[in-house]
Amino acid sequence: METKVAQEPIVEYLTTAIVVLDAGNRIVDINPAAESLLRISARQIRGMGVDEALPGLNGIAEALSRARERGTSFTDREHQIALAGELVTLDCSVTPLPDGGLLLELAQLDRHLRISREHQLISQNRAIRELIRGLAHEIKNPLGGLRGAAQLLRRQLDDDALREYTDVIISEADRLRGLVDGLLGPNTQAQRSPVNIHEILERVRHLASAEAPEGVTFVRDYDPSIPPLDAARDQLLQALLNLVRNALQAVGDHGQITLRTRTQRRFTIGDVPHRLVVRVDIIDNGPGIPPDLIERIFYPMITSRPEGTGIGLPIAQNLVAQHGGLIECSSVPGRTEFTVWLPLEDAE
Repeated sequence: METKVAQEPIVEYLTTAIVVLDAGNRIVDINPAAESLLRISARQIRGMGVDEALPGLNGIAEALSRARERGTSFTDREHQIALAGELVTLDCSVTPLPDGGLLLELAQLDRHLRISREHQLISQNRAIRELIRGLAHEIKNPLGGLRGAAQLLRRQLDDDALREYTDVIISEADRLRGLVDGLLGPNTQAQRSPVNIHEILERVRHLASAEAPEGVTFVRDYDPSIPPLDAARDQLLQALLNLVRNALQAVGDHGQITLRTRTQRRFTIGDVPHRLVVRVDIIDNGPGIPPDLIERIFYPMITSRPEGTGIGLPIAQNLVAQHGGLIECSSVPGRTEFTVWLPLEDAE
């Protein structure tokens, strides 16, 4: 006689997070994928209301009621919820059940969104560099002519008051040339050597502390096990200093800036997989970046400050890109985080 082996429900093997609700929107059960996503066990979460278990899904109760009344499914796209202090982006699908309950499917999108955002940032950086290189020749050549003509004119003038005007032309020509050169970055590939990321961050912190108001504090959260990385020390220091100075300007006279380092294995930057990368987070508790600027902050001349030049972030992105890395940014009111990804090992 053949013995039948009891099998677990198929939902136990799904990679999509499944949450079952009763008629009162209390959680009846969840599958292992949901336990992993929500960072809580099924035993702990059973009986909890959905609003308590999934904080951040604003207006979900009304949507659940609508789905139950109409008997139709719906999907809420790219909704963010806070899980263990981390913002997670989800697609939330709701399906009515015959007993009056509901089936929630939660699909995490962060990895797909990150890959899409990385491709956009890399393409953006390449396009900006090509645009600047083209404009540089068109700008620097006439600037050189203007500067030379102003110098010749200055020699012919005996009136010091008139010479002041030619001095203005010369200084402004030099300023514009320096601006274009800064956006282009170094003309030659800098010499690389093994560097300790924490030594660079400590140098950045000392420089920024000298500029910071008394009400600004720096918090260090370093992973001391991070090995040296092959980098051009001065270029990497300049990139990180630009990011920290940006955070300083954001917090104003009072605030907190956190410098955090971590490693991550099997990580892809753009289309290039790496065995090991270092993650440097620069976090400030300032007012945040306006939503209409967040997608354009790495464009030249884009700034929310009247006194800003809008070239610090593009320069930082360019310098990090020369190391095979990438800078990403996320921002909500009270927390802006710039993340620098740098390969620690050769590409696979």
